[in-house]
Amino acid sequence: MDSDTAKNQLYQRLGQYLPESSPPQRLLYRLYHEIHGQRVWDLPALLPEVWLHWDHQTVRQRGAQALLNQRMDFLLLHPGGHRVVLEVDGKTHYTDQDGNASPQVYARNTRIDRNLRMRGYEVFRFGGAELTDPETAKPLLTEFFTALFDRFTDPRRPV
Repeated sequence: MDSDTAKNQLYQRLGQYLPESSPPQRLLYRLYHEIHGQRVWDLPALLPEVWLHWDHQTVRQRGAQALLNQRMDFLLLHPGGHRVVLEVDGKTHYTDQDGNASPQVYARNTRIDRNLRMRGYEVFRFGGAELTDPETAKPLLTEFFTALFDRFTDPRRPV
């Protein structure tokens, strides 16, 4: 199997883990690869649906049982050990089981963000409404990823 075939198969396999119930997450994943085209293979992998305890740095720091119940929408592992979490917020990030706005749910998610930051992650959130229309999402994500890569890219390493 050649490397292009392997890369395309990996893209397809990772995409299968995106929840059907979150079109905004699926759009972010698709546009990440569309925006960067052939360059995407030289950039950090956009890993969907990562359970925090699978991150090797967290396991090394806190043991295999660390944060068993925390799942990230996306994880990017940058050179130099920079860990970036991308979250796509839908209604469940700010409403209770009945669909009512819930300060408790919002507070829980804010606490999770703080905990991630204390463990060395950078957390960036997108509102699901930002990622419903490809025509408006593409320029938003292009600007975001450009700024993100500028921030975390080693200046000695060509991109």
